[in-house]
Amino acid sequence: MDDCEPEQIIFRTAMLFSKHIFSYKRTRVIFLLAGFSLLSGNILRAQQNNSTQTYAFSLKQAIDYAIQNKPAVKNALLDETIAQKKVNEITGIGLPQLNGSLEFNDFLKLPTSFLPDFISPSIYGVLAKEQLIDPGKVPTGEPALFPVQFGTKYTASAGLTLSQLIFDGSYIVGLKASKTYVDLSRRNTQRTKIETATQVTKAYYTVIVNERRLNLIDANVTRLTKIFSDTKALNEQGFVEKLDVDRLSVTLNSLEIEKQKLQNFIELSRYLLKFQMGMPVDAQLTLTDSISESNFAALTDDKNDYTKRVEYGLLQTQKKLYTLDMQRHKSTYLPSVAAFGSVSTQAQRNEFNFFDSDEKWFQTAVIGGKVSIPIFDGLQKRARIQQSRLNIQKTDNDILNLESAIALDIANSRLMYENATKTLETQRKNMELAQEIVRVTNIKYTEGVGSNLEVVNAEASLKESQTNYFNALYDVIISQVELSRARGTLY
Repeated sequence: MDDCEPEQIIFRTAMLFSKHIFSYKRTRVIFLLAGFSLLSGNILRAQQNNSTQTYAFSLKQAIDYAIQNKPAVKNALLDETIAQKKVNEITGIGLPQLNGSLEFNDFLKLPTSFLPDFISPSIYGVLAKEQLIDPGKVPTGEPALFPVQFGTKYTASAGLTLSQLIFDGSYIVGLKASKTYVDLSRRNTQRTKIETATQVTKAYYTVIVNERRLNLIDANVTRLTKIFSDTKALNEQGFVEKLDVDRLSVTLNSLEIEKQKLQNFIELSRYLLKFQMGMPVDAQLTLTDSISESNFAALTDDKNDYTKRVEYGLLQTQKKLYTLDMQRHKSTYLPSVAAFGSVSTQAQRNEFNFFDSDEKWFQTAVIGGKVSIPIFDGLQKRARIQQSRLNIQKTDNDILNLESAIALDIANSRLMYENATKTLETQRKNMELAQEIVRVTNIKYTEGVGSNLEVVNAEASLKESQTNYFNALYDVIISQVELSRARGTLY
C-alpha cells in the first residue's frame, strides 16, 4: 500500500474501513490522510475570503482544465517558449552586429616614455668637426635615455563597429540543433500532459466509484433501518427478544459509521482531484460522467506501435541532437569567414572644450575581412566527434531497450486488464447473489420463519460482497488507464 498513488490509497483505505481491519500499515495511511484533510481545511480557511467558483465537469473537461491550469503543464509550456527564444538567440549570431562606443579620458598625469639621447652625439659631432674639441674626447657607447611625456590632458572618441558572419559551419549546424531542441521541448510538454491526464483520470474515477458505493450504502442503511424499526416494534409487543434488537442495532450503527467515513473519504478524494487539476480546493466541483461495466471495451490484438509512446519520440529526438552535435564538431574543420567595418572620431585637448564647434575632431574609417583557418588543435575535434558517435550508439541501445520495455508494459497491462475484468464479473455475480440472499432472508424473517441472526449474517455478507465488487471495479478502471497509457493512446 505504501507504494500506491494517492488516489489508490484513498480508495483502498475506504474499502478497508468496511471490513474493520486495522493493521499497522493501514493505520499509518489513515493518519496520513487525516493530516491531508487537516491541511486541506487550513487551505480552505485561508481562502475563505475568495469567491467560490462552481464547475460541472466530465472527465474530458476535467483533463482539459488540468492541461490549462496545472502548474507542471504551465512550466512545460514555458520551457517550450524558452527553447523557441533560444532559437532566436542563435539565429541572431548570423545577423549583422552593430556596436557603438563612447570613451573619455582625463589624464591626471600624462604617461611617460623614454627616448634615446640623440641630441648630445650630434652636438659632439659638430664640435669635433669644427675642431672645437678633441675628437678623442667625444663620448662613445650607447646613448643615454631621457624621459618625455606625449599627449594631452583630455581625450575623447566615438565610434561604430559593424561585423557580419559570412560563413561558419558550426553556426549552420547549431541553428538546426536549436530547432530540434524546440521539438524536444514540445515532446516533454506532451509527456507532462500525458502524466497529468493519467493522474486526473485516476482521481476522477476514484470519486465516481466511491460515490456509487455510497449510494449502495445508503440503500443498505434504509433497508436495515426499516428492519430495525420493525424488529423493535415486535420486541415491544413481546414477539422477539431484545438480543435481536441489539444485534441489529450494532449492525446498523456500524453501517452508519462506515457511511460517514466514506463520505469523508469522498470529500478528501475530491480535494485530491482538484489538486491534480490545478483547481482551487475551495471551488465546487460536480462530476457529470458515470461509470458502468459497459464502459470497458473488449481487448483487441493491435500490434505494438512504439511511435505512439512519447518516450520513444523523446529518444529519437535525442539521437537527432547527438547526430547534429557530431556534425557540428566536424564542421569546425572548415574555415570561418567574417567581414567588419568601423568608423570613429576622436579629439585631444588640454582644456575641456569638446563641445566647442571651432575645435576639430579627427575621423578614422576602416573595412576588412577575416578568415580563421583551423590547422591543428591537438586532436581535440577528433575526440569530440568520437564522443558524439558513442552517445549515438548509447541512444540506439536505449531505443532497443525501450522497445522491449514498451512491449512488456503493454503485455503486462493487457494481462492485468483481462484479470481485472474477469474478477469484476465474478464479484458482480457474488454481489447479486448476496443481494438475493438478503431479500429472501428478510422475507423469511418478516414471515417469522427466519432468524434475526440470519438477517445480520446476510447483511454482513452483502456488505463484504459490495466492498469486493467496488475493489474489482476500481481495479478494472486503473488497469484500463494503464493499458491506454502503455499503448500511448491515453491523451
